[in-house]
Amino acid sequence: MMRFKPFSLPWQLKLQARSVKGPQLRVTPRYLSFDPLETYASCDGGAGGRGTRTFSSTGCWGTDGVYGELTAMRTKLPFIEAWREEEGKKAGLDGKGEGIEGKGTRAPLAGEGDGPARKKMSDSFHSVILPLGSDLWLLDNYITASGHIRLGAIFMDLDALAGVISYKHTGDSVMTVTAAVDRITLSRPLLEICDLELSGQVTFATGRSSMEVSLQVARAFPPGAATNGARKREDIFMECAFTMVSLDPVTKRAVKIAGVEPENEVERNLYELGMRSYEKKKREMGRALRSKEPDDEESDLIHRLWLKTLDYRDPNTASLLPPTCTRMSASKIQSVQIMQPQYRNRHNFMIFGGFLLKSTFELAFTCASAISHSRPTFIALDPSTFENPVPVGSVLYVSATLAYCDRVLVGGQGEGREDGDVDGGTGGKGIKTRVQIRVDTRVKNVEHAETKPTGQFNYTFEVDGVLQVLPESYEDFMVYLDARRRSRGRGGVLVGDGGNGAEGVDVGGGRGDGGMKVL
Repeated sequence: MMRFKPFSLPWQLKLQARSVKGPQLRVTPRYLSFDPLETYASCDGGAGGRGTRTFSSTGCWGTDGVYGELTAMRTKLPFIEAWREEEGKKAGLDGKGEGIEGKGTRAPLAGEGDGPARKKMSDSFHSVILPLGSDLWLLDNYITASGHIRLGAIFMDLDALAGVISYKHTGDSVMTVTAAVDRITLSRPLLEICDLELSGQVTFATGRSSMEVSLQVARAFPPGAATNGARKREDIFMECAFTMVSLDPVTKRAVKIAGVEPENEVERNLYELGMRSYEKKKREMGRALRSKEPDDEESDLIHRLWLKTLDYRDPNTASLLPPTCTRMSASKIQSVQIMQPQYRNRHNFMIFGGFLLKSTFELAFTCASAISHSRPTFIALDPSTFENPVPVGSVLYVSATLAYCDRVLVGGQGEGREDGDVDGGTGGKGIKTRVQIRVDTRVKNVEHAETKPTGQFNYTFEVDGVLQVLPESYEDFMVYLDARRRSRGRGGVLVGDGGNGAEGVDVGGGRGDGGMKVL
């Protein structure tokens, strides 16, 4: 029998963040590598990350899909300590009346008094190097079976980075949550494996409770190269905007935060763009289908689609459902997951938004591929909302539905060909279709006694061939119209109570310019 010798636990620290002014954050990533046979191999696996490992644990500790540095900044203490402290508080053992989310120092509520002084955009700037090209063991958490980068894992990192940037702007005395993802666009495909730089800053904040955080994913500068030069456009892979909202850690009510003060022409342009988006988002909320009925043109379209449905159902007519068409009700797929503590946010008992982005994106991708029988290409994430928080230990239900295709059965004003000539006589070869997949999430407690909607996410993909969708029920028609509005740049944002269940939260940031296009 093989006998193991006593061994020690060597620790390895890798810290590759660059940031400027702002409150201090805990940035100590926790990497643990050990080998009981004393054949310890580093996280890098040797030069170039190509080393092999014998019997040993994984080289890098961290949450799947979230770079260790961002994980370390996202969580403040081990879950077991947070749980014990919370249980002690419930039992009245500590007598302090303080939660683990903060001391609850009274901050001005939104709409009350003067908020904090304005800050510079650069104060919140933060960047992280994701060494996917130089650390092949780390790459294991970010690569698909086909050798591509997992976009869902990148989305997790972006949400974690947005949280870090938000706290650099607000400080640690408030609770900051993701209220919405206003836009994620793929500027160019991630076709090669290289080191990536994730960076961003707060670009719009009025001094109320919300702020817009703009982020980008780009090729990292080579080691030793100047990092203050202009970045080539072809080196930028992805751009996105998140709306973050600050709450009082005790009352969970919206609190005032500092506005931003642009200092140069570039920052002024970013701020003005955020202001226009802010105003547009407020206008679109008033026209949302939850608050206002469809307009005349949309009502006419619904009626014509309903007549099509009757034709396809009537055995006495020659109309048959085209093979390229999918009934919306038949396109739905669903996943169910238990929410575990390793996906918690900074406040320990709720799941962080990046995990929801990853889960919804991967289900949307699966839905698009199942319907089209091809590998979808991600185009954009349109404005998407987080309506209620997802507690640790709850059961998350995620459902994805084909909501809209740019090749339509019945054309409305300004739309393209109807089903009489969907492929132009080519048999569908070389044809591409843009599709919108809507993903809805809801959460239940373990006893399944209570259900809450938690978010809506709208993903746009491009697939091979001709694809059409047929809505049949009134609910289907509303989903179809909402997705159609997004594709035409009209917004159609469906907003509940202001994000994460917060009361009195103002709408902030967000381009809200729809999707269905490559930028």
